Amino acid sequence: MKRRTVFTLLGQLGLASLSGLVLQGCGFTLRGSQNYAFSTLAVMPNPGGAVAIELRRSFGSNVHVLAPNEPLTQAQVVLDILQEQREKIVVGVNSSGQVREFQLRIRVKFRVRTPHGVELTPDAEILQQRDISFNESAVLAKEAEERLLYRDMQSDIVQQLIRRLAAVNHAASP
Repeated sequence: MKRRTVFTLLGQLGLASLSGLVLQGCGFTLRGSQNYAFSTLAVMPNPGGAVAIELRRSFGSNVHVLAPNEPLTQAQVVLDILQEQREKIVVGVNSSGQVREFQLRIRVKFRVRTPHGVELTPDAEILQQRDISFNESAVLAKEAEERLLYRDMQSDIVQQLIRRLAAVNHAASP
């Protein structure tokens, strides 16, 4: 009985080691913190919508996000959130015309520039969408699920914006 346990453990350790080697061999690495060539960032408009607010909180200690009372000229890079739009569209109805499915969307348009107006990236858009079923007998639960889906999409958009800002870093260097 004890031999089986020892051999099972050794087999599992061997399998774990082998899978680690395979992942290393293919170039897989965990995503670390982003590196930016700039150390100060302004997110406009200030305070802005939910995406802008979450984005300000998402930067670590290596990037200072300007507060509302700090002059825009202190920023090395300015992220303009041009539009933040939430949509809820009916995509499915039953035979009696009652709604059975919605599609939730968040659309964010933005651009990255210097404080002096030099465009680092042209206007771009990020769109996230999720489908949600609807049931009249569980309206409160579906409203809570909708809020969670919007929050999840918003976090995805913030992460995409952070990665895009990291890609802009060479153009922002002095």
